[in-house]
Amino acid sequence: MATTPVPTAEQPMDEDARRLAELGYKQELRRKWSGFSNFAISFSIISILAGCFTTFGQAWNNGGPVAISWGWPLISLFILIIGFCMAELVSAYPTAGGIYWWAATMGRPVHGWFTGWLNLIGLVAVTASVDYGCATFLNLTLSALFDGWAGTLRQAFVLFVIILVLHGLINIFGHRIIDVLQNVSVWWHVAGAAVVVAILVFVPDNHQSFQFVFTERFNNSGFGDGDIGGLTFWFYVLPLGFLLTQYTITGFDACAHVSEETRGASQAAARGLWQSIFYSAVGGWILLLAFLFAATDVEAVNAAGGFSGAIFESALTPVFFKIVIIISTIGQFFCGMSCVTSMSRMAYAFSRDRAVPGWRLWSTVDRNGTPVNAIIGATVAGLVLTLPALYESSAGIPIAFYAVVSVAVLGLYLSFLIPIALRLRMGDRFVPGPWTLGRKYKLLGWIAVIEIAIIAVYFVLPIVPAGVPGNDGFTWSAVNYAPLAVGGVLLLVAVWWYASARKWFTGPVRTVEEPAAAADPAPADGPV
Repeated sequence: MATTPVPTAEQPMDEDARRLAELGYKQELRRKWSGFSNFAISFSIISILAGCFTTFGQAWNNGGPVAISWGWPLISLFILIIGFCMAELVSAYPTAGGIYWWAATMGRPVHGWFTGWLNLIGLVAVTASVDYGCATFLNLTLSALFDGWAGTLRQAFVLFVIILVLHGLINIFGHRIIDVLQNVSVWWHVAGAAVVVAILVFVPDNHQSFQFVFTERFNNSGFGDGDIGGLTFWFYVLPLGFLLTQYTITGFDACAHVSEETRGASQAAARGLWQSIFYSAVGGWILLLAFLFAATDVEAVNAAGGFSGAIFESALTPVFFKIVIIISTIGQFFCGMSCVTSMSRMAYAFSRDRAVPGWRLWSTVDRNGTPVNAIIGATVAGLVLTLPALYESSAGIPIAFYAVVSVAVLGLYLSFLIPIALRLRMGDRFVPGPWTLGRKYKLLGWIAVIEIAIIAVYFVLPIVPAGVPGNDGFTWSAVNYAPLAVGGVLLLVAVWWYASARKWFTGPVRTVEEPAAAADPAPADGPV
């Protein structure tokens, strides 16, 4: 006997499933994430308790305080514009494939192919870098707590493996609570950052002046002989310092990758994406300003290569130093957990469309709606990608691993570039979802494309003079391997495409016979 559906709190789930069917997929992942949980995963992956701590030295050495106090909000604004452009796309196409699905749908299969591989490789590398950063800070924490812990590079790698395995297990067996853990992560980041700021404000006896924080410039890069007024400083050194922000605020495409598990995804995923960037930018700026005001021992920070830990160690008592490091380490652990979630959903979706070797294995889900095989495969890939970190360079730094970090950011932002450019090309033919930029898409889209093109150039340039071929003191251990790594990946993917994939990869593969009958969502003005 048929019954008439009665609107309930569960009704949005039916609408989501119907929209997903229109896009060609049946509902296989369990849709139980709230809009806040969707926001939480990107906020956790951005993780101001991770990037602000681990890459602070990049800005300190390349520009000094001005690269942070002024550079952070400036670059955050450009990243927010990129986020607005992507929010419009996820509102129209809320699928787990996210970035590559948009590219294949608005362009051709070749666009989806390159976008998908760039995005997947970027997500794997981001997960590896975050978990290795977490292991590094845990190594530092254990060294501070236990006299017998040496804190060696190999100990850091063992901790990395343990953390990576734990994140895989949480994502496999914690299907009932993974969204709750994402929510907890948000509050840990908010409360943790607030505690760190409070400690840096009230514990040190002295603080830097406003003049130091907002006008002081450093050039510890080795380029331009330390000059802080020439063209080299303004157009080469200082932009390298801006990479602190680019390193930190990335991975926000996670909102798209978990959209098939989010209720009211066409609205919630779009809001979650841009809001995760906005709130991270505000919170990160406050946190970094606290770092700068507490950095009274400039010589100690310089001697440590700009490492943020030198600020805490020189400005705080041992107890408060340990508290700050522990807060950051736990925040990084949450960040890595979220990275595995996002990475596995992308691996599942790309495999569902038969783009990954062994796609049948990676595109299956268990009875709980969890892509277990994709989680295992992606975490193993992250482990393999980080093996170079076992080999110590002459400077005691795993240079090859830092190349992986650059590949991660380049892979993700280049994958963002393709669908944004295709959306510009589509113009009025694009059918928006309920969250749209309206006519503003042209201006914002072009700003996003130009900004990504610029950072892609800076990420492949030498970071130190010893890495410039032909320079006195040149050494291969100082070379930025990012152009070789990214170029190699793109070459491999291109050869694969022209030799084989173009004959069988047709883009997104429908898993439903007929799209559900439902009207396209009516456009509405977004909050921009």
